[in-house]
Amino acid sequence: MATANCSNTLSSTFYLTGIPGYEEFHHWISIPFCLLCLVGIMGNCTILLIVRTDPRLHEPMYHFLAMLSLADMGMSLPTMISLFRVLWSISREIQFHTCVVQMFFIHTFSFTESSVLLAMALDRYVAICHPLRYATVLTPTLITKIGIAALLRSAFPVIPLLARLAFFPFCHSHILSHSYCLHQDMIRLACTDTKFNVIYGLVMITLLWGMDSLGIFVSYVFILHSVLRISSKAGRFKALNTCASHICAVLILYVPMIGLSLVHRFAKHSSPLIRIFMAHIYLLVPPVLNPIIYSVKTKQIRQGVLRLLLPEKSVLL
Repeated sequence: MATANCSNTLSSTFYLTGIPGYEEFHHWISIPFCLLCLVGIMGNCTILLIVRTDPRLHEPMYHFLAMLSLADMGMSLPTMISLFRVLWSISREIQFHTCVVQMFFIHTFSFTESSVLLAMALDRYVAICHPLRYATVLTPTLITKIGIAALLRSAFPVIPLLARLAFFPFCHSHILSHSYCLHQDMIRLACTDTKFNVIYGLVMITLLWGMDSLGIFVSYVFILHSVLRISSKAGRFKALNTCASHICAVLILYVPMIGLSLVHRFAKHSSPLIRIFMAHIYLLVPPVLNPIIYSVKTKQIRQGVLRLLLPEKSVLL
């Protein structure tokens, strides 16, 4: 299984590792992963259902929150089948075309989530710095265009990167170091010059995540400038409190994402367990924590959850 002759890349079979050294515990390890997956699916579906059915949540902030939930599920769900196939010892094999599709969803929706977080920062900027213009600036048409633009902006740059993989010979090891497919992991196995993919991937990450993070940072500079001009302490706290959930969501996405990219590119001799641990955090933690954070920190979402669970009662918080 460790080696293979050069063959048609499109028909190649790769082998997923799981968690090396802990194969006998894979069934037990799958339990917390399964719970995290279920919590993430239930939490994001609940957010989508509440935003869809409650007319009081048909506002820009909650539409962006729904986009964030869709991006979370789009990034994590395509990996779940291969993850549990490995952990439940069903099969470690994955075909090249399946791997490419999986990578497309992972990388596209991780970039989409970053774009949505930028849109949410701009939403907070308009709400705090220009509250009287909020409804006229963030119209439903503009929100729809932002959502479509975020998806297209994330998908198209990924295509050339993955298309080149079809021309790479994989003459030696076909063993991937994770329970799912990542571009950084696959090009490590290619026995050809991968400089284009390495440089293009680094430039793409720098431009997309860099532009998004810079936009978020600039938005908060203006937000803080406006908040500090509010005379009352209670008013300043209330304004900043509306941003707390978004700031947590930004950190939850960017810290594991940047950490995983740095480890794959600049710490190739680090322990495989570190890469595997960070890869699973990158995919499983944001879909789980984002709905929880917004449910705890956002009164309207909290009330929507309680109305969904207790439809016969009027709940006052």
